[in-house]
Amino acid sequence: MTITDRKPPHIATAKAMGERKGTIDALASLTPMDILARTIYGEARGEDLAGMEAIAAVVLNRVAFSKARGGYWWGNDIVAVCLKKGQFSCWNEGDPNREKLLRVNDRDPAFRLCRRVAKRAIDGLLPDPVQGATHYHVVQIDPWWARGHVPLCEIGNHVFYAGIG
Repeated sequence: MTITDRKPPHIATAKAMGERKGTIDALASLTPMDILARTIYGEARGEDLAGMEAIAAVVLNRVAFSKARGGYWWGNDIVAVCLKKGQFSCWNEGDPNREKLLRVNDRDPAFRLCRRVAKRAIDGLLPDPVQGATHYHVVQIDPWWARGHVPLCEIGNHVFYAGIG
């Protein structure tokens, strides 16, 4: 195999991941930036830049929340937070977005934008447009956990909250 035959690690696809049974555990071998980019892609690829940045900010806010408390049930780092079962629906088995985020690569312009947002987030260059929010949902639903809570903001197709749980 020559150097030109090798794919960069961020161009992993579902086929490659499928060889490891396509499990969430197998995805943990990807870089935090790639996991964050795929989470942004799965949750907000139809949003504008502000919507993508808002999702990245929620992930970073969860990491900060956890670190400030010496740990939290949803994980202490980007990979653990993004892949925590049931927290970001795009990673749920059976969610149609999961297959898309597993197959996406840098040929997709939306994914390239998600990667740039993820890099800025990890490098600490992303402002927090969601005012410390650790939770969100799409505007079309009314989840049980949001009832009785006042949203912090609405960006794109998502409503953001803090102080949940």
